[in-house]
Amino acid sequence: MTLLPILVLALGTYGFRVAGPLLSERLKLSARVRQRMALATIAMLAALVATSTLLAQGGLAGWARPTGVLVGAVLACLRLPFIAVVVAAAATAAGLRLLGVP
Repeated sequence: MTLLPILVLALGTYGFRVAGPLLSERLKLSARVRQRMALATIAMLAALVATSTLLAQGGLAGWARPTGVLVGAVLACLRLPFIAVVVAAAATAAGLRLLGVP
């Protein structure tokens, strides 16, 4: 019974992924629209990062998680390797939680 919804979602996802390349030549967007779409993408990603960083279970996530994300962002801006950024951010959040910071 659960196989049917999975197949429907899989086919829908595949359809959306195939539609992009197939329709890209037929649909011409102006430079202004393309620029606005790029800005909208940035805004949505920023909103996703903000909500994931600051909220947990319907409330504030505390200070450890945002501090870890901030450390990761700074290290990413300094162009450190990705693994170093992830490990440093996780270690910062874990260290603060070990110290009792929520």
